[in-house]
Amino acid sequence: MEFSQEWRSFFPVGTPGGSTVAPLLLSEPTTTTLGPLKFNPNPNSLTPLFSSSSLFSSLLHLPPILSPSRFLSSHSLLPSTASSLSSFAQNDAASPSSYFLTNRLHLLAYPDRKTAVVFFPTGLNDDKIGFFMLSVTNSKLQVHLAGNDDVFRAELGSSSAHRILIISVNPVLEPPPYSGNDSSSPVIGYLLACTLYSVHWFIVKHSSTFNRPVVLHAGGKVFKSCSVVHACWSPHILEQSVVLLGSGQLFLFDLESYCHGSSTAFRGTRLKVSWNDSGYCSDSVWVSCEFSWHPRILVVARSDAVFLVDLRSKECNVSCLMKIDMLRMYAPSEKEQFLALAKAGPNHFFCAVASSSLLLLIDARKPMMPVLQWMHNIDDPCYITVLSLSTLRSHSREDTFKLASEYGYCIILGSFWNCEFSLFCYGPELPFQNGYLASKLSKINKAFCAWELPSEIDLSGCKCHCGDCLLTEELSKDALPEWIDWQLKKEIVLGFGILSNELAALLCEPDENGGFTLIRLLSSGKFELQRYHASRGPARNLDYCQKQELYLDKHLHPFSEEEYKFPKRFHYLKLAYLQAYVSDSLTKSLHRKLEKIHMQTQWKEFSATEVHEFLCEKLNAYGFGRLRSSAAIIAVFKDIKSPASVHEVALKRLWADLPMEILQLAFLNYSECPQLVNKHKIALDFLALPDLPQLPPFFLRKSSCHSNDDIVGPVRPFPFLLVLNEFYNGCSSLEDDEFSVEAELGLKYNEVMKVASDITVSTHGSMDLNDDAVSLSHDQEEAWDGSLKRKSFLSYRPIAFSCSAKDFVTGNSVYSDGIYDTFMFQVRKPGEQTKPHGGEVFDDQCPVELRLNASLEISEPQGLEACNLLKKHMSKWEQHFDLYKEFCINLDLK
Repeated sequence: MEFSQEWRSFFPVGTPGGSTVAPLLLSEPTTTTLGPLKFNPNPNSLTPLFSSSSLFSSLLHLPPILSPSRFLSSHSLLPSTASSLSSFAQNDAASPSSYFLTNRLHLLAYPDRKTAVVFFPTGLNDDKIGFFMLSVTNSKLQVHLAGNDDVFRAELGSSSAHRILIISVNPVLEPPPYSGNDSSSPVIGYLLACTLYSVHWFIVKHSSTFNRPVVLHAGGKVFKSCSVVHACWSPHILEQSVVLLGSGQLFLFDLESYCHGSSTAFRGTRLKVSWNDSGYCSDSVWVSCEFSWHPRILVVARSDAVFLVDLRSKECNVSCLMKIDMLRMYAPSEKEQFLALAKAGPNHFFCAVASSSLLLLIDARKPMMPVLQWMHNIDDPCYITVLSLSTLRSHSREDTFKLASEYGYCIILGSFWNCEFSLFCYGPELPFQNGYLASKLSKINKAFCAWELPSEIDLSGCKCHCGDCLLTEELSKDALPEWIDWQLKKEIVLGFGILSNELAALLCEPDENGGFTLIRLLSSGKFELQRYHASRGPARNLDYCQKQELYLDKHLHPFSEEEYKFPKRFHYLKLAYLQAYVSDSLTKSLHRKLEKIHMQTQWKEFSATEVHEFLCEKLNAYGFGRLRSSAAIIAVFKDIKSPASVHEVALKRLWADLPMEILQLAFLNYSECPQLVNKHKIALDFLALPDLPQLPPFFLRKSSCHSNDDIVGPVRPFPFLLVLNEFYNGCSSLEDDEFSVEAELGLKYNEVMKVASDITVSTHGSMDLNDDAVSLSHDQEEAWDGSLKRKSFLSYRPIAFSCSAKDFVTGNSVYSDGIYDTFMFQVRKPGEQTKPHGGEVFDDQCPVELRLNASLEISEPQGLEACNLLKKHMSKWEQHFDLYKEFCINLDLK
């Protein structure tokens, strides 16, 4: 089927299932006259240029920060609440990826000599402009640094110490006439640097005195009302630049007066652009801006549209070049948006814009009609640049593809943070043939088409595409915790630049089909040079295969510029029992080991009189004598003062069931801990047991400094002690591996739930975990004796704050696991205690008994007056809170 040129441009190249039949795609064998369009790094050409620990990205100095929203979305004991809570944490700090959206390295070539200047952010907070000079002598690249073998630096002004996010250079293509008072310092280019809220301009000159470039700060502008989105130089008037703010405001700045020695500081002009008729949406964000074919015509990109801004007349004319809605056929996602913008060839009428899924070539003369479209398959592509194919295929031995190189263009699109870059080639539609004149060709071939499918380009120069390396790298990423970015464990490319053809030709021999020389800046602070050559396909050289495993055991980047001065020692914990417990083989593993030792000897070894007396005192306070055969569950309920989950209550019951000989193995005198610690050379610490009456394992404790008289623990986990107890009692099921810790817990869960249903008021209905729960009223030994009043406990399930009151009453909890999300506590009726000190001051207002480590006596009149005032406010709140009033009615409190 034949389509017109306009219709053919609506079919993207690389569409899944239809990439080979795209109307505007030239592929084999029609591309035999185009030459090779893939570029592979030459491993033998890798040359280190410079390296310094001071060049580490300051962002990568710091360990990863786990923000509230990221933690809630990836980690929670009750994971179903994560999404509901994380949506409210919108004020987090910017993610690390937001600092790696742009190219952090730029090259400025001298207009009249074979020399280049390399610019990049540096400093403790990337708040300075660093640079050094490259030159070629006898086919060898020379790196010119400062006197202390460090890079040169330029300040952003006397008061600025903010992070540089964007750098842009504008070269002087021809040697300019000497101007100003100092005729020995010609201007070789201009540079601007953007922070989050400011822009700074510099003039780059060559100093004959120092025989090196000097960077002079021309001035800066701070935007207090809005952040800086983008800034760019004009290709028409080299001294002019445009700044785009997050509000959509545009400012034009001109350095011409400063360059001619004027004493007045240069000023910017706010461009009067109205976006009222642009269909602005509150979710839209501004992306970028570029100069078009006229010094007063701009292309401005927003996340939902691309605009052409004509400022040639008094009234600004804004027209739409492309809308994101036009891409819905091939990019149906509601989150589709424009992400990057760049100038394109063959002239200033063209620009390239990338969305979340598509890459488009746009002609300013044909609004709403893309010239070309590609599907790029890159995650969050925020970097884009367009280069002539002659730049990438320079210094070749053959002239077979010279015309294709002159008229072809390449778009490099990718993400520095995700380490993904692809190459998109395009040019005139008709294939090239020998004998065509360039002038005739330019008149005939007005349409453009894609030259072959997009190809990946490895800017790091060391990526291996073999199956082992790719699989190892992906597995390494999956092994990292959710809050650690894998980029912090790997050496990634932060910026790159391509040497000019004249300078690169002095460094290497000609390639068969040409190539380019790349300079990269790595996150480790290294600068490297490497040659890339054009080829028909991707490289498959296994001799240079490197494992892509990440550094999981260490942080790749140092936390400071100083070297680590202390010896590094690594200690390891033996987690054999934990592994056996996770794999449900703890009983079998521990039984096999216990048969080899004498249990009585082990207990005598760890027996301590202080521990024994302490535990007996705690257990006797709740009626658990030494000769008990089984602990009464009601005694466990007496220990529930603060809210406790069913899981916690069941654990208390199981702990209290353990014989004293087993129970005391879980606790030690603090004075005995160093002996155990030194034996394994691992610094472990445990919490001290509280003085308040509690049952083991003593959930309510606080961390504090230890004394040698403190009892600490548990030092051994409960599953270990439970299996040990069954072994001591001669349980035959241990040998058959039929005994299960989880099964024992399950029995206690049912037991707790059944008793709780008799003595609690529930806000969510039945508390039975399943239909097999048996009432304890039929168990003579465990029957509750009435020492606890009926309905003297409350059970509830936490409700997310986004739920309504109706959801609370009906029990629509966001949780699903009853043993962890069902809480209960003993309700104390007002009037039972009236002591005017400590936690009892608010007993008549609070249904929960407050348990403090020490009483706080309030005897002064001012203190009593303040307490009465607080109680008055509390009572007023209770009267107006419907849920609390309903709670009181259910418990007959009022």
